[in-house]
Amino acid sequence: METARLGELAALATAGCWTITALSFESAGRRVGSLPVNFIRLILAFLFLMIFGWLTRGRFLPTDASLHAWGWLGLSGLVGFALGDLCLFRAFLLVGARISMLLMSLVPPITALIGLLFLGEQLTSVDWIGMALTVGGVTWVVRERPRESDQPGRRRRAGILLGLGAALGQAVGLILSKYGMGSYDPFAANQIRILAGVLGFAGLFVAIRWWPRVWAAIHHREAMARITLGALFGPFLGVSLSLVAVQKTHAGIASTIMSIVPVLIIIPTVFILKQPVSLRAVLGAMVAVAGVALLFIT
Repeated sequence: METARLGELAALATAGCWTITALSFESAGRRVGSLPVNFIRLILAFLFLMIFGWLTRGRFLPTDASLHAWGWLGLSGLVGFALGDLCLFRAFLLVGARISMLLMSLVPPITALIGLLFLGEQLTSVDWIGMALTVGGVTWVVRERPRESDQPGRRRRAGILLGLGAALGQAVGLILSKYGMGSYDPFAANQIRILAGVLGFAGLFVAIRWWPRVWAAIHHREAMARITLGALFGPFLGVSLSLVAVQKTHAGIASTIMSIVPVLIIIPTVFILKQPVSLRAVLGAMVAVAGVALLFIT
């Protein structure tokens, strides 16, 4: 019971971290672009994890990990960071952090479907009702008619598709992480995932010749301040805590608690960013999260 409670608290802390990081990276991405932000935040998080590993385990690198852990966690890093987060960060720029993170509330039901298709996990009728509520809440908000000052329809549709791709990447990455990590240290496991993500982005930047934009982003003082804050609460603390959560409790429960970001993000959206939030958006977020909770808590 105590172990499960630790996992639930870690999941709640993850949601708080991801609320901060979503807003930080949206702001930084608007200044220097989503791709440089993605790469730089992983480099910073890797450095944070090196220091943390040395302080807590006496190791700068996860040299004690098994080949099994390296293989599956590395694949998880490519799927979650290099592909899933690439979609998420682009969605931040197209539809904003609030809608993007609302779409991420689909991660638990997507995880359930993957479990059904590939692991043979059966869903009850209550589970299907929870999935329907989640999808319905997300769809209700996403289909809200944009104001004249909002993004054009094509741009909005692209952002929504990218948000869905990010949700799929996180769901698959979560399953791969739990399978590859086992009982291994979650922070060291996250370091393996981040290393794979760094290599994935490095290869992409070589192919599209974006290194000059990375250097330019590094010299953008205001953007770097936001990237550093986002790296601290995102790939370093947030993702590591999410691995603690799935290790200590059921992945579905952890994923459900982590999905409250769309509700948490409404508060800074209104009071810090001074952006209007419709009643429909608030109710839709609550319905989506309620559906996820019904799916995994019952």
